[in-house]
Amino acid sequence: MRSPYENLPSEAFWRAAVAERHPQDMEGLYKRKFDILPETKIVTAGSCFAQHLGRHLKRRGFNVLDKERAPVGLSEAEAQRFGYQLYSARYGNIYTVRQLLQLLQEATGKGWMEIEGWEKNGRWYDPQRPTVEPSGLDSLDELIEHRRQHLRRVRSAFSEAQVFVFTFGLTEAWERCDTGRVYPTAPGTIAGSYDPEKTRFKNFRFEEIMSDFLKVVDIVREFNPDIRVLTTVSPVPLTATATGNHVLTATSYSKSVLRAVTGQLSEDSAFIDYFPSYEIVTAPSSRGFYFEPNLRSVNKAGVDRVMEIFLGAHGADIADPSAARKSNTARRRARLSSEDDVVCEEIMLDAFSK
Repeated sequence: MRSPYENLPSEAFWRAAVAERHPQDMEGLYKRKFDILPETKIVTAGSCFAQHLGRHLKRRGFNVLDKERAPVGLSEAEAQRFGYQLYSARYGNIYTVRQLLQLLQEATGKGWMEIEGWEKNGRWYDPQRPTVEPSGLDSLDELIEHRRQHLRRVRSAFSEAQVFVFTFGLTEAWERCDTGRVYPTAPGTIAGSYDPEKTRFKNFRFEEIMSDFLKVVDIVREFNPDIRVLTTVSPVPLTATATGNHVLTATSYSKSVLRAVTGQLSEDSAFIDYFPSYEIVTAPSSRGFYFEPNLRSVNKAGVDRVMEIFLGAHGADIADPSAARKSNTARRRARLSSEDDVVCEEIMLDAFSK
């Protein structure tokens, strides 16, 4: 053999695997580590892009758990506005691994922190999921009871799940100076008020994120030892950054760190897999086709392509049965545009752009 590269498959070479292939041809990009079948009990969580994954899995008949169901009679649009049907429990978007760790520590009684509330115009909001009650609650006592019920649902979901799908979103967060408790969005963005003496900016590093996720795995597998984990990285760029850097370089840092963490997790563990949704959407060969004109939101074609590759790798039918039932093209497009919108607190930061 002249070189150790001599007998490698075509997907090992950029020219053969990327430059000379059609953008839709991504053969060999993802090789599943374990099976995810339609009957597999799945828990989903993560940043905004994770809503797409859960929604499309449900459409195709996968068993995505929902332990915090919407009240009977609530329309689908209203249910999602109140944080239902987005994930396996009503925790809203979980942008950082530290936020996920806090949630599971609360749900299992490990590292419990006092439940707090944010006040706005006499109404109370849960700082860990500030958008699930769009108009707030009447009192802090009511908020505390809502959260306690929510945490029981979280514990139930992770106890029953066979696969946990988590989408890594951000490295940037805001945390309390006294306790280190992080929030999904900065105080004052939705509710509460920002006080630099009480809340500080935090940009998590590789070691911190890795350590936090391993703690997450340890907590879950303590009471659910057979659960497997599928990680992804959101391809959605940052709306804004508080690092002082250009938002483009801040995005590159954030996604690079998260991709490095997920890569090492997958390499080090037989029960943790990585699915390349980030690469599918952002690859140079896609030429930006999978982004909306704002160059940030992933369009329907991008989401569909991600799901086609995922479902194909797991031997599932890639056809969308709910879309097939709509014969009228205009009606189908209208339905998809409304159902495929995601609830995303981070986008609210754009309102502060000058």
